[in-house]
Amino acid sequence: MNTKNLVLMSLLIGVGAVLYIIIPGINGGMKPDFMLTMMFIGILLFPEVKSVFLLGISTGVISGLFSTFPGGFVPNIIDKSVTAFVFFGLVLLLTKYAHKLPVAIVLTCVGTLVSGTVFLSTAIFVFGAGAIFGELFVLVVLPAIAINAIAFFIIYPIIGKLIKRSKFETALTV
Repeated sequence: MNTKNLVLMSLLIGVGAVLYIIIPGINGGMKPDFMLTMMFIGILLFPEVKSVFLLGISTGVISGLFSTFPGGFVPNIIDKSVTAFVFFGLVLLLTKYAHKLPVAIVLTCVGTLVSGTVFLSTAIFVFGAGAIFGELFVLVVLPAIAINAIAFFIIYPIIGKLIKRSKFETALTV
């Protein structure tokens, strides 16, 4: 892993953090997680275990710090770490097709579904609020899947073009 890759991953996480902060909350203050979208782009660009680990942990910590969910720090770290490796596994399974925009959008939807499920399950386990899983899933996770898919549809091709014009060595340029 070289410094240029670390810088690009940091920029992706930084952009995700800025988007996460400036987007207003929905349904009682919950926000769609653009950090997740940027993590998925980072995993698609750098599909290697070390990069996935760094992206998962750093995205989880930063999401946890800015979380508007009560006690959302620990669930965010667990959720992003698990989701990063599930998404990575799906990318490895679909290596030939994962970089095509329609497949990548479906992977983003699946990853967001996994993330929301793990986050809510962890929060419920830690804080014991079991009765609200279904309600939060419908009110927050399902809209987040749609919003992340739209954001990914817009952002991924732009980043792909920038990467191809630059000297970065990613999965898109190999």
